[in-house]
Amino acid sequence: MTSIGLRRMVPRDPAEGHRAASPLELLFDLVFVVAVGFAASNLHEIEVEGHVSSAVLSYAFVFFAIWWAWINFSWFATSFDTDDWLYRVMTFVQMAGVLVLAAGVHAAMVDGSTGIVVVGYVVMRLALVGQWLRAAASSPEYRRTALRYAVSIVVVQVLWVAALWLPHPTATATVPVLILLEVLVPPFAEAGSRTTPWHTRHIAERYSLFTLIVLGEGLVASANAVIDGIAHADHLGSLLVLAACGLVIVAGLWWIYFSREQHDHIRSLPTALVFGYGHYFVFAAAGALPAGIEVAVSADAGEADLSHVTVAATIAVPVALFVLSIWALALRPSLTTGWNVVVVVLALAVLASIAVPTVTLVATAVLVAAIVVVLEVADRAR
Repeated sequence: MTSIGLRRMVPRDPAEGHRAASPLELLFDLVFVVAVGFAASNLHEIEVEGHVSSAVLSYAFVFFAIWWAWINFSWFATSFDTDDWLYRVMTFVQMAGVLVLAAGVHAAMVDGSTGIVVVGYVVMRLALVGQWLRAAASSPEYRRTALRYAVSIVVVQVLWVAALWLPHPTATATVPVLILLEVLVPPFAEAGSRTTPWHTRHIAERYSLFTLIVLGEGLVASANAVIDGIAHADHLGSLLVLAACGLVIVAGLWWIYFSREQHDHIRSLPTALVFGYGHYFVFAAAGALPAGIEVAVSADAGEADLSHVTVAATIAVPVALFVLSIWALALRPSLTTGWNVVVVVLALAVLASIAVPTVTLVATAVLVAAIVVVLEVADRAR
């Protein structure tokens, strides 16, 4: 330890016992609850107005910014968390960036004005650059990798800021390119050099904790359905059914996600990248589900300018995407061919239920429960 209370940012032991999320990581996750909640509530508002396509696209962009900042912090922390005062301060700076980003979610999703979101995002990313530079200075064996991360992140952030000055259509067209550059940073930084020493169980726990955060938003939406039902007694029955189905769906998705151990799927760099990037769809789907439940509440009250099929899709599509994503990432290797087929067919049946929108909600709840049963039976049959 140095005289000013700093520790050398040497890599953590990837075989460290009893490695769990730190209190700082848990606080970091809670800040993201704000951003995820804002994204979901704005998705609901825009969908209710009938602009479903634009709502989904803007949500996908905003959620990428949230997810990518979170996942990069989590992967850095699993390897180089020193927990000294400077590490904490730099993490707090990243939290401040999350709050700035959250403040800009409405403008980005409703008006297409991404300036505040980009500023918050760049703050988070540049704060992480400072951490990578510390790692480069303290860990000679990882210096090349750390410097590659630092330089690459800075270059892409400069491009994000430069895009703000472009005409709106041109700036919009650059977004997919900039996102591609972002996701190429880790494979570029890690290629041809010593890969950072992540802790498989710790990083799997970090994914699971963020999953709990986004699924928790669905419980809030179900509670809102009950509250609205009490306030509007003429809709009480239908809203109670909606709330009950929402609870079953969220509980079922939780059960499905946690039905298998996941740390074995991040043993190598390629599997870690697939697992990490694939979780974008898991998280985004779970985050979109509460918006779908709220859309259904609004539709029940006659406040949604949407067809019954579209209302059904706002719930069924996120549920099916969540199930298929976690199946592909973690469940598939643990199941026989027959059980894999059953899970996929049930997930696709959730999508097919949109064709009969009057039963989609109940059917989705029943099908999710059926998938839970299948996974439990398959587990006992092993």
